Amino acid sequence: MPDATVNGSCLCGSVAYQIRGEAVRFYHCHCSRCRKTSGTGHASNLFIRPQTSLEWLRGEDMLKHYKVPEADRFYNLFCKNCGSPMPRVVPELDGVLIPAGSLDCESPIKPGARIFWDSRADWSCSDDQIPVFDEYP
Repeated sequence: MPDATVNGSCLCGSVAYQIRGEAVRFYHCHCSRCRKTSGTGHASNLFIRPQTSLEWLRGEDMLKHYKVPEADRFYNLFCKNCGSPMPRVVPELDGVLIPAGSLDCESPIKPGARIFWDSRADWSCSDDQIPVFDEYP
């Protein structure tokens, strides 16, 4: 996978970040948690390793963390001013999960799959040119 440098920010501009590392995967996730977090039919997430690749350029003190109580590793990190989802470290996978909508640049890789397809809302995306999986591939 390619080494990459990506930059991003929240809607109000209070929070900005830079991530340098290996672009591992880019998925559209249709699970109920991602739908709730994004407010849409799926979340589009880019995953870059290692977890130490995340650098907050400004506004780290503006971040709010919400951990889903029953989830092993799912949590949401967002700007407490505008609510934009922000990148979150996933220590168990030694990487950073980046909400693709927060990028201020092009993604270094294209989406590779739609995951948790069986969980998708009936009104959500139709199958397109990328593979679909019932869970993680």
